[in-house]
Amino acid sequence: MNHIVTVQDAVTAFADFMEPTKAELDAIEQEMPVILAGVDLVDAQITALDHMPNELDNRRIRRARNRVLAARRELANRTAGASLPGGAA
Repeated sequence: MNHIVTVQDAVTAFADFMEPTKAELDAIEQEMPVILAGVDLVDAQITALDHMPNELDNRRIRRARNRVLAARRELANRTAGASLPGGAA
């Protein structure tokens, strides 16, 4: 009989190196408003898939799309301002 041996030690040996760094977590935190706005947009689009979209559905999708664009704009402006030397705009 052949025994099946797990390779857990070999697979999990690098688990400490696979964790996100503090810089990566900070980047995710900065992008969180964009991510949440995108989730709201997908929710609005999924809701409209269940039936023929009416004016309310169209408004929800349009507002969600505008929130995504606004969040992206704020993120772009914040990162562009942070990358300039001396804080000059």
